[in-house]
Amino acid sequence: MGWVRRFDMSLASERAVGLDQATDAVRRGELVVLPTDTVYGLGTDAFDPEAVARLLAAKGRGRDLPVPVLVGSPRTLDGIATQLSRTARDLVEAFWPGGLTLVARVQPTLRWDLGETGGTVAVRMPLHPVAIELLQATGPMAVSSANISGRPPATTVDEALAQLGEAVSVYLDGGPSGEPVPSTIVDVSGEAPRLLRAGAVTEAELREVAGDLVTEP
Repeated sequence: MGWVRRFDMSLASERAVGLDQATDAVRRGELVVLPTDTVYGLGTDAFDPEAVARLLAAKGRGRDLPVPVLVGSPRTLDGIATQLSRTARDLVEAFWPGGLTLVARVQPTLRWDLGETGGTVAVRMPLHPVAIELLQATGPMAVSSANISGRPPATTVDEALAQLGEAVSVYLDGGPSGEPVPSTIVDVSGEAPRLLRAGAVTEAELREVAGDLVTEP
């Protein structure tokens, strides 16, 4: 394996340089690996269709599984989603940053290609300082788990590196991730919020905010 740019986010000297290098890589349409509050993520510029295609190719993943978007601030949501209900906003206020992904109607004016989305976008704000700082510098990123499709998600940079190698320009090492629990996914694109996937945020926690939550049979 050739030279790979890898930075230890626990060291102040490497953290600043690593975040700068990762930001520049994203702006060039390259791929980066970043720590999140669930597992490691493989990310790139959400608004660069060629970059998103490279992300899908690196994972061996098809367009039928569109890439989620991570944001660095709740305020960013209104720039990429539309027709957000009061309940959707309450869920954001209660669980962002954190382990809740919302599937919302996408702003029709956006020029991006995340795969076959059906007019929606899956958005989350992660509860991880490195991820938030990078996202605040780059803007919304298309981020999927840092692994080859069908293999376990990476919970360390070494695991991500072993799977993705030189397809990634910059690796940000935030240490081992926590338990590899996926985010909870709630669809807020319809009349009532629907629980699509159970995960880090429990159904009981969701119902405290969204009493009309619909669960899949």
